[in-house]
Amino acid sequence: MTDPEDHDFSEGQGYEDPYEGFDLDPPELDVDPDKVDPVDSRVVSDLLDEDAIPDDQIDAHSLIDVGLNYMEINRFEQATETFERAARYATDDRAEQEAWTNKGVAHSELEEWDAAIGAYKEAINIDGESDHAATAETNLAYALWESGRSAQALEHAERAVEIDERFGEAWYNRGFFLLERGLAEDALSCFDNAVRLGMRTPAVLEEKARALEEMGEYDRAEEAADEAESLRGEVEQQFVDDHA
Repeated sequence: MTDPEDHDFSEGQGYEDPYEGFDLDPPELDVDPDKVDPVDSRVVSDLLDEDAIPDDQIDAHSLIDVGLNYMEINRFEQATETFERAARYATDDRAEQEAWTNKGVAHSELEEWDAAIGAYKEAINIDGESDHAATAETNLAYALWESGRSAQALEHAERAVEIDERFGEAWYNRGFFLLERGLAEDALSCFDNAVRLGMRTPAVLEEKARALEEMGEYDRAEEAADEAESLRGEVEQQFVDDHA
């Protein structure tokens, strides 16, 4: 079984990285590198704590950015509070939906699955057909699976695919839940779709190998497993190079 931490939510991207597309840094994080160590997360958190905006001057988009920066420094409890405030004061549906979706992610990082499920449902109730809804459905599926509700998880994974057929992560999650039910052939088709849509990751390839093995396609399973291992090595080497 795949390690749950390998699931990308939204970020989907379920989740090795933060939410895709929600990573704009707010201007209050601009600091003088000659005076502040840029890797000192305490400085960043202090800057965020100073961002106390009066209720009559609240801008939901700025709050979302602040919440995302809390996520970057693993201040997940503060992130949930910030995203909830952003949702409460949002003046448009898209911002409110984004805030609830991100709040769900923050709760998931804390393994607060019931709270995450509630946040994702709030996001979906705003607009069940938007791109944020597809992300929320995908994340909701994973949170339900983590809380032991696997039947409902598959239902929401399939709903995510219906909303956005170009969402590779949704196909991956649908394949994962199908494979958990022993539907290896259907799962393999989902993993192939995820790869075609650009989600060629070690996690997807490992699940593809598992599906092929369950189908008795041992040679192809070995090829997929080898490709996953090779790709994982490339990713690790890139990480080392980027942080050298």
